[in-house]
Amino acid sequence: MITRITGGRVIDPVHDRDGIGDIWIANGQITTAPGDGRADEVIDARGAIVMAGAIDIHSHIAGGNVILARLLLPELHVSETAADLGLPFATARWSAYETGRLYAQMGYTTVIEPALAPTAALATHLELADIPMIDRGALSVLGNDDQLLALLRDRQGKDAVRDLVALTLATSRGLGVKVINAGGAAAFKENVRRYGLDDTVPSYGLSSRQILTALLDAVAAIGVPHPLHVHCSNLGLPGSDETILATMEAAEGRPIHFAHAEFYSYGAREEGGFVSAAERVCAGLAAHPNVTLDVGQVIFGQTTTISLDILRQYQANKSARPRKWIVTDGDAEGGGIIPFNYKRTNGVNALQFAIGLELFLRSPDPWRVLLTTDHPNGGPFTAYPRILHLLMDKAERDRVMAGLPAMARKRSGVDAIEREYTLAEVAIMTRAAPAKLLGLADRGHLGPGARADVAIYDDNADRTAMFSQALTVLKDGRAVIRNGAATGWHAGRTLALAPGYDQAMERRADSYLDERFGMGLSGFAVPEDAFEPGLFQVESCRT
Repeated sequence: MITRITGGRVIDPVHDRDGIGDIWIANGQITTAPGDGRADEVIDARGAIVMAGAIDIHSHIAGGNVILARLLLPELHVSETAADLGLPFATARWSAYETGRLYAQMGYTTVIEPALAPTAALATHLELADIPMIDRGALSVLGNDDQLLALLRDRQGKDAVRDLVALTLATSRGLGVKVINAGGAAAFKENVRRYGLDDTVPSYGLSSRQILTALLDAVAAIGVPHPLHVHCSNLGLPGSDETILATMEAAEGRPIHFAHAEFYSYGAREEGGFVSAAERVCAGLAAHPNVTLDVGQVIFGQTTTISLDILRQYQANKSARPRKWIVTDGDAEGGGIIPFNYKRTNGVNALQFAIGLELFLRSPDPWRVLLTTDHPNGGPFTAYPRILHLLMDKAERDRVMAGLPAMARKRSGVDAIEREYTLAEVAIMTRAAPAKLLGLADRGHLGPGARADVAIYDDNADRTAMFSQALTVLKDGRAVIRNGAATGWHAGRTLALAPGYDQAMERRADSYLDERFGMGLSGFAVPEDAFEPGLFQVESCRT
């Protein structure tokens, strides 16, 4: 079937398009106009904005810690879905169906889960596969596991580390590699409570810097398209800006992506507390063209924090609101769930909110600063439309800032910034840039050959309303949202890498896991026959 989207303002920065035009679709892909100019279906987009489907590079939507958060906080799971849909668990806000529906409703068509624990990969992928209407992927977590740290301690060499990382990616079906406070969880288990870039894990004699460097080298050697995805040490502490800037230097020009940089933009004050370091972090970003980041914007309201950084989660347990929390030990990181309520009237929370906005507004390049809330840690992903409104509308931003405690305005620079994001910059930050950063050439743009993932929005001056509910969303050319409502259950696919590795490492890992857990590598791998045929889309590594 041939579909024509006509009359809309097409915004596609990859192809320098910003104007009224048509988009043609055939066989699930963007194509050129047929010779006879005829279409089987015509979508009238007059008065509307047409963009590629949006991509979220960092959102905790599946896995053991997400499940624990659901169990810890059942009172938060109020349904936004009609009960008569007859879908399993449709009454839980964080159900798989709700996750897919809410993302698609906002025009998102691809979402990345950033914390795929290799020992629990199968369970995570089974849950990801249940999320409809969007494509998914996940980042395999390394950097605190005994097998990797032992290789480094015993100086087994770069090739061995490369093969273990490649094997982990292949067996866990990850789309990239993430490191969470490199060595921090392992050190925490030995009663270390303060841990920075040059502190060491006692039993291994390795610093966080050494572990980070080894993973940067391995990711580059394998040819993983997405840079090493880094959760630094000292998250959320005054002076955390020193950590992210030192880590930028530690990368020594190699590609590196920083997750939820908002929480590393807190400059320490001599008199106590913190001040915005957004300007300093953005200066560091400008000086290091190899660096990208996502913001992790804080949003006011009740949420919960979910992280494998058990050192910082344990330290934060006294801040739990409501007063219940979970920290678990695991093979590597374990996990922590700390409920939190960001209050508009709280000066510290308001300052956090302001710092996130300031990072966006001082960004030297929308291709390198991406929109996230670190869902659910900074707030729910459903807040993206409101964030975009504040970035695009100086008057609305001023109105919101005027209602915050004076401390937030005094210790941040938001009020003085005149910048307003354009629709083209929004399309870069939420579409083109994350696709490029993940190595996904088939999405994030509207050029011929791209997947027909398309979002059509009413061009409403109220950008919150505009981006909250797309008029129409096509996934692979099929309407998953029509007139602002879901059209039913539509299966997506899971994106993954399948790098090669030395078979000797497979035998070595199998023996290690069998000795440690009583089952070998096959007990932790993600078999294709556990899923519907064609679920996985294998992406290529760079050569």
